[in-house]
Amino acid sequence: MINQLDLRTFKCFNVLRLPLTHLTLLSGTNASGKSSILQSIVLLHQTMVENEWSTRIVLNGNVATLGTVADVVDRVNGTDSFGIGLFGDGTSCDWSFIGERSDMSLRVGRVVVKGDVTDEPDSLHHLLPTSAHSPARLLIERIRDLTYVTAEREGPREVYPLEDQYAVTRVGPRGENSASVFYRGRDERVANELILEEVVPRPVHRAGGGLPPTLLHQVGARLSAFFPGCEIQVRRVGNANAVTLGIRTSSNTDFLRPIHCGFGITQVLPIIVAALSVPKGSLLLIENPEVHLHPAGQAKMGQFLAEVAHSGIQVILETHSDHVLNGVRRSVKAGRIPAEEVMIHFFRARTPELPQVISPTLDSSGSIDDWPDGFFDQFDKDMNYFAGWGE
Repeated sequence: MINQLDLRTFKCFNVLRLPLTHLTLLSGTNASGKSSILQSIVLLHQTMVENEWSTRIVLNGNVATLGTVADVVDRVNGTDSFGIGLFGDGTSCDWSFIGERSDMSLRVGRVVVKGDVTDEPDSLHHLLPTSAHSPARLLIERIRDLTYVTAEREGPREVYPLEDQYAVTRVGPRGENSASVFYRGRDERVANELILEEVVPRPVHRAGGGLPPTLLHQVGARLSAFFPGCEIQVRRVGNANAVTLGIRTSSNTDFLRPIHCGFGITQVLPIIVAALSVPKGSLLLIENPEVHLHPAGQAKMGQFLAEVAHSGIQVILETHSDHVLNGVRRSVKAGRIPAEEVMIHFFRARTPELPQVISPTLDSSGSIDDWPDGFFDQFDKDMNYFAGWGE
């Protein structure tokens, strides 16, 4: 597990040391740096995947498009470089990247692996010297194999491409591979900790009772938890590398094309497929899981991601939803995830007077010790206004 992320002169941060745990929730005002946290990790991932032997970090690729060096270096304290550090698995990896401000990539100026320094490396594998020890390799594998789901997820489609199962194993940043991963893995068993034994209504029983533990049935069961009565089917298109999805929300209707169902279903599907298909020890990054969800569904999303994190998949999520937060808090109070496995960070615009990041503490009852101004407090502010107590 990644226990800490360090950033130096990256975007809006001068120096940041951010603790991480099983479930880390990033909240805060717009343009305060939440997305930058995810982007820093994604840049490492993107470079490793697109060119495993690269000695430069790629700013623009298939996963992230961040522009030039001038766009990603802290404009207050930085000039032409930034740094990223990772701690976890009993080791640490730290990089310093340098480039001209108009460049669209930066060279690796220094790599430090648990105290071993390599300056101006001319050869790297997955951004590490080939001599790097095994724990560092394990840490890097978590980054290389992470799943990143952005806020801009694809909507309903008539058909979905069916990709090579050996080439495409993740749902993709926009969820574009969700149907393919779902179809390819439909008969694979879901991790025991995430298996639902039944779903209401219309459970599909196997011999001996209970819901089958395969991805096909478990994804359907999870969708039904968000959208009562929802059922899903996935079918291959004959003589084509494509699949179709059928969705219904009532047993009294036929399966419909996704375009005729609630938009939220196709927004939630990539998150559910990703969470139920990746192996334990994986890293899952999610932006705004609440998109197109009713408040009750947003709370259920918080509960679901808490369950996923407790099962052994590290989750880092960015959210503006107090309902997602409260879903996590409910899971803590219900004992579905220990409070120490949840970390909350609140980001706000950098000023000389106030800290840029505040980390409220969550206790076993789901209570939070500190509610700084702007931290999921808009409802209270609005109610005070209506009551004549505030502006």
